[in-house]
Amino acid sequence: MSIDPRVDIGHVHLKVADLDRALGFYAGVLGFDVFARYGEEAAFISAGGYHHHIGLNTWESKGGGPPPRNTTGLYHTAIRYPDRKALADALRRVLAAGIPLDGASDHGVSVALYLRDPDQNGVELYYDRPRAEWPEDADGKPTMWTKPVDLDALLAE
Repeated sequence: MSIDPRVDIGHVHLKVADLDRALGFYAGVLGFDVFARYGEEAAFISAGGYHHHIGLNTWESKGGGPPPRNTTGLYHTAIRYPDRKALADALRRVLAAGIPLDGASDHGVSVALYLRDPDQNGVELYYDRPRAEWPEDADGKPTMWTKPVDLDALLAE
């Protein structure tokens, strides 16, 4: 039995070491709005007035470091932009803030930029191509690939 196709991911909640530093990235660089803040312990941020797409808290992590490599946990949070132009704007903001990219990939179905937040959590910034443009395999089923992204062309948007 398949899951109801209307189900989606409502939000992600991240443990951070410093709330102001995290908000500097998510609100300051990426541009999310702070919906609610609870002192130095937690904040809930969103786009478009939603109650929260991302929760940030220091309840178990204030002053802590990132989890060690080779452990289980969240690989990255993926933030979907509505179109290529909006992703290009996000790239400009990230580069202007001096944040390095870990990579950039054209997956056929989407174009993605990979980076890290100040707590070293993986972040993917991406946009989905329209469904009609998704690549298909020999049987006509949707497929994906990983190819390089021309960042200069993206910035020219």
